[in-house]
Amino acid sequence: MSSDKHPSGAPWRNFYGRFKGKGLRKSQEAFLDEDLVKLSPGAVDWDINPDRNPIDLKEYFGDREIWLEVGFGGGEHLVHQAKENPDIGIIGCEPYINGVAMLLGKIREAGAQNLAVYPGDVRNMFDVLPDNSISRAFLLYPDPWPKKRHHRRRFVTPEHLTPLSKALKSGAIFRVATDIPDYVRQTLTEVPRHGFEWLAEHPEDWRTPWKDWISTRYEQKALREGRTPHYLTFRKR
Repeated sequence: MSSDKHPSGAPWRNFYGRFKGKGLRKSQEAFLDEDLVKLSPGAVDWDINPDRNPIDLKEYFGDREIWLEVGFGGGEHLVHQAKENPDIGIIGCEPYINGVAMLLGKIREAGAQNLAVYPGDVRNMFDVLPDNSISRAFLLYPDPWPKKRHHRRRFVTPEHLTPLSKALKSGAIFRVATDIPDYVRQTLTEVPRHGFEWLAEHPEDWRTPWKDWISTRYEQKALREGRTPHYLTFRKR
């Protein structure tokens, strides 16, 4: 490309997933029109924050501990955690607008007041998250990119793990759930290289869901198709 920046001021980044699927229902369009702006950290908007200065998380969450979910899909887990942990502030990042619309409907139904939503590439969010600001992160059933030549597109690569590690506090927990054995292999290889230790002592530690887990639509699909979920827990050193 002739420029290394988007016209808005954001850096150019290749994005390989989907931004939008089939048409939205009118109710979902209403959720996007009426709810998204007030739930989104506005400072992440490049027109507002072209220099990518760190956002003030206290503006959204006060003195709450803050968690981050990367790629929340339809939002089942995100809303579940928000309801179970009302004293925690949770940021969800998801570029797929259909998933964002689904989440907004679930937030309305649940009445959750401790959520923020970024409808875009998490790498943009990493640009403006303060260092050592996140206490827990979730990566649940990420896009597996099964072809070997596409493995560099996976989240568990230095492009994502380096800024994630910077954003997480010392001692922060990073949870990864996947049903793809090769994704498990790459996760166990790459994540410890970025300042994390794997908290597993016995096979049951990665075979058994977390106590506060809610099974998502992606996990249910994996189970129907005979694949085995893995639950990996890491702690930032």
